[in-house]
Amino acid sequence: MDIDIRSMTLCELAAAIARRDVTSLQATEAYLDAIAAEDPQIQAYNEVYPELARQRASEIDARLDAGEPVGPLAGVPVAIKDNLTTDFGHTTCSSNYLKTFAAPYTATAVGKLLDAGAVILGKTNMDEFAMGSSTENSATHLTKNPWDTSKVPGGSSGGSAAAMAARLCPAAIGSDTGGSIRQPAAFCGVVGFKPTYGRISRYGLVAFGSSLDQIGPMTADVADAALLTSILAGHDDRDSTSIPAPVDNYVAELAIPFEAPLRIGLPKEYYTDALGGEVRAKLDDAIVALKAAGCEFVDVSLPHSRIDIADDGTLSSFAVACYYIVCMAEASSNLGRYDGVHYGHRTESDVDDIVELFSRSRSEALGDEVKRRILLGTYTLSSGYYDAYYNKALKVRRLIHDDFTAAFEQCDVMLCPTTPAPAFGIGEKTSDPLEMYLGDIYTISANLAGLPGLALPCGLTDAGLPVGCQLVGPVLSESLLLRAGMLFESATGITRLRPGQ
Repeated sequence: MDIDIRSMTLCELAAAIARRDVTSLQATEAYLDAIAAEDPQIQAYNEVYPELARQRASEIDARLDAGEPVGPLAGVPVAIKDNLTTDFGHTTCSSNYLKTFAAPYTATAVGKLLDAGAVILGKTNMDEFAMGSSTENSATHLTKNPWDTSKVPGGSSGGSAAAMAARLCPAAIGSDTGGSIRQPAAFCGVVGFKPTYGRISRYGLVAFGSSLDQIGPMTADVADAALLTSILAGHDDRDSTSIPAPVDNYVAELAIPFEAPLRIGLPKEYYTDALGGEVRAKLDDAIVALKAAGCEFVDVSLPHSRIDIADDGTLSSFAVACYYIVCMAEASSNLGRYDGVHYGHRTESDVDDIVELFSRSRSEALGDEVKRRILLGTYTLSSGYYDAYYNKALKVRRLIHDDFTAAFEQCDVMLCPTTPAPAFGIGEKTSDPLEMYLGDIYTISANLAGLPGLALPCGLTDAGLPVGCQLVGPVLSESLLLRAGMLFESATGITRLRPGQ
C-alpha cells in the first residue's frame, strides 16, 4: 500500500476512508500490526481488541460501500483510557482491584465515538484510578515514553499519550483531574485538550475527584482535537454535572479569523525561577512567534496560584495544597465503593466480620498511592479536621476561581507552562510523593476553576525531549481556545511531532 496510514492525522484518515482511498479494515490492520510489533517496548495498552476492531471495521466498510449514512469518524481507529466503561473487554483502571471487572454499560463518551463510526482499538494504561503523574502507579505494567524509553510518559493518561506519540493510534481519549491529559501530552509531544468542566459527560468515567474530573482528546494536532471535541461534547441527562448548553461546530469555527489581535495573558506567578530553563526558553520562542503573528501580550496575576520557592529550593503553592485536599477528600468518598462485596477483588482469607472483609480486600488489591490518598482524604473529612482543612480548601478554591475571572477581563486566553521541566526518568520521583505532586503545579488551577486548557507541543530540548505549553481560557471558551491553538501552530510551525522524525 502506497498510503502511509500512520502518518495521517485523524482528520486526514477520516477523509481518506470516506473517499475510499483506504478502507477502515486496512487502517485498523495497520494499527493492530503496529501495536503487535512496537507496543511490547512502549507498553501503552492494557487491552487490545483485534477481533472486535476488525469486525467493526468491516461493518463500517460495508456501510460506506452501500452508501449508508455514517458518522464523521467512520472507520477511524481510536484508543481509550482504561477508566472509561465499556460493555466489552474489561475496565480495570490499571488496578488489581478491578483486573477482572467487566462493566455492564458503556460510557457516554465512548458511545458517542461509536455513534460517530469510530473503531475502538483497545484501552490504554494509566496510574491506578488516575492517581499519579507518571503512570508508574499502574498495577498492570510500566509504560515508557516513546521519545526516550528511560523517561516516564507522564500521567495519569500516560498510556494514551504514549500510544499517540508512538502513532499506535491516530487519536486517544484521556481524563484530566489535575493535569492528567495536559501533562502527559507535554511529556510526549502531542496535543491534549481538557474542556470546561461539564462540557463532556462523565457518565461511565470511573470517578476519582468528581468536581474535577473531565474527559478530553489527545491528538496529533489542534484540528483533530477540535473534531473529537465536537463529537464528545454535549449535555447528558445521566450526568448531573453536564452543562445544558449547545455545542459549537469547533471544526468549522477553526477557520474564523480573529477580527482583533488576540490578547494573551502571561500570569506573572508562572514565569518565575520555578520554571525550568529549557521550558522557559521554548515559551519565550513561542511568545516571539506569536507577537510576529500579531498577538498582543498582557501581564496578568493569579495570586492564589502563586509558587513559592524556599531557601532549599523546595516549591510550594496554595493551589497545590488546595487541590490535594479537595481531590483526596473526593477520592476517599468515591473509593468507598470498593468494599470487597459489590464487585472487584475480594480477599480469599478467612474473615470473621464485614469490617475485616472490607479491610483485607482493600489492603490486598489497592496500591500505595491509592491507599495514601484514601487515608489523607478520610483524615481531612474527619470530625475536628473538616473545617480546618476541607472547608478552608474550598474557600481557597473560590479565590483561585475569582483570580481567573479578574485576569480574563484583561485578556482573551492565557499562555502558561504545562510542566516545570521535560519528562523525568523512570523511578526518579517515586520515593517522594510531594515532589511528584509538584509536577502538576501549572495544571491544577484550571481544574479547580473548571476552565478549559489546551496543551500544545512547544519544541524539543537539546536532548530531544518534547516541551509543552498550554492555553487556558474562560468557561466554555472551547472554540476560542482551539482557534488560538491553530494560530499557535501556524505562528510557531510546531505541530505533529513524532519521535525519530
